[in-house]
Amino acid sequence: MSTSTSASTTDTPGTTIRPAPTSALNASRTIATATRVLRQLRHDPRTIAMMILIPCVMLFLLRYVFDGSPRTFDNIGASLLGIFPLITMFLVTSIATLRERTSGTLERLLAMPLGKGDLIAGYALAFGTLAIIQSVLATGLAVWFLDLDVTGSPWLLLLVALLDALLGTALGLFVSAFASSEFQAVQFMPAVIFPQLLLCGLFTPRDNMHPVLEAISNVLPMSYAVDGMNEVLKHTDMTANFIRDALIVAGCALLVLGLGAATLRRRTT
Repeated sequence: MSTSTSASTTDTPGTTIRPAPTSALNASRTIATATRVLRQLRHDPRTIAMMILIPCVMLFLLRYVFDGSPRTFDNIGASLLGIFPLITMFLVTSIATLRERTSGTLERLLAMPLGKGDLIAGYALAFGTLAIIQSVLATGLAVWFLDLDVTGSPWLLLLVALLDALLGTALGLFVSAFASSEFQAVQFMPAVIFPQLLLCGLFTPRDNMHPVLEAISNVLPMSYAVDGMNEVLKHTDMTANFIRDALIVAGCALLVLGLGAATLRRRTT
């Protein structure tokens, strides 16, 4: 008679027994993970303040930097409304997740019957909740208090800002796997964020760039975030280009979350 060994490992000295990984995404495990992360963040008010307030402060400063030229703020304010949340969520998520990795918390969680999908989805849900608050505050400030003049619906601005913040969250979760210290996590910003910032069309239209740079910009998600914001800035209704841009940003966020789950490893020795 044969016995199954698929759910266990050999019990030898120096080897850690690990449970069989769960195969399907489980809502209760995902929510439990998100709740734990939010509970920890609640005791870190500086991180919460950075995530929620910094985009608002940057937009406020930008508005009065161009106090003598309000049309300039109207032209670039919508784009930065999407860029600021992306950058902020990238920084905070990458550093916060790295702390979990270096402290051994992630390893202990992965030793439990918790799927990698549950874990990464829980982190995304927790930081995504803060991203919603961040995006609502930043969009409301820009439109109703700083008089950002947009032709389209402010709700569409909010949608793109939220998708950008979620993309920043996904990128932060992903790059945290490749850093061994908080300093290294911050060093990923020039490699991951700055090229997108330069090539997204904020400083000059992308079709005015060198053909090679334009081709590169066409595969960077921040380019479509800026394009989506500009669609709302110029058109009263939801356009086909806006839908395309929003779907691309959302798809990139989901793709990067999948890559982030793939970087999680269960230590067996």
